[in-house]
Amino acid sequence: MHFYFMLVNRRNGMDALPFCKVTLQRKRSPRGLYYQQLKGYPANPTNIGEMIRKRRLDLNLRQIDVAQLIGCDEMTVVNWEKGHTMPRINCMAGVIEFLVVSPLPDSATLAQRLVNHRTTRGLTQKEFARRIGVDPGTLSRWERGNRLPEGEFLTAVEAIIS
Repeated sequence: MHFYFMLVNRRNGMDALPFCKVTLQRKRSPRGLYYQQLKGYPANPTNIGEMIRKRRLDLNLRQIDVAQLIGCDEMTVVNWEKGHTMPRINCMAGVIEFLVVSPLPDSATLAQRLVNHRTTRGLTQKEFARRIGVDPGTLSRWERGNRLPEGEFLTAVEAIIS
C-alpha cells in the first residue's frame, strides 16, 4: 500500500518547508482488496451487523455515512456491527434498503410472511394492525401462528402481503 504525503502549513494552508510548523496529510488510498484482507472484514457474514459491515466496506463508506443513509445515529451502526444490538423495527426498512437483500428468514408460512412484510416496512404490530383493520392482539396471534386469518381478513391479508 502506498501513502502520499504533502506538507501543509497549518496557518495558511500553503505548502511549507521542513522547518515550518506543518501537519502531515495523506490522500486516501483506494480501498478495494485492502479492506477484504483486514482482520475485521466479514467474508461470510452470519448476522445483520456483519452484513452491514461487509456492505459498508465494499461500498467504501464510513459508519456515519451508513447512519445517514439508514436514518439513525452513528453509534447505532457501530453497535450493530459489533453485535451489541440488533436494528430496531423503525430502522429495518432503511437497513434492508441499504443491504439490497433482506436479512430475514424465508417465509414458508403465512405467519412468517406477515412478520417479514411488517418488518421490511419498519412497522410495529400496532401500526400494521391499524392498517389492516384488526386488533394488535389478533395480529400477534396470527404472527405467532396460533390463529389464522379467516374470511375477508384472509383475503385482505393475502392482498397486502403478496
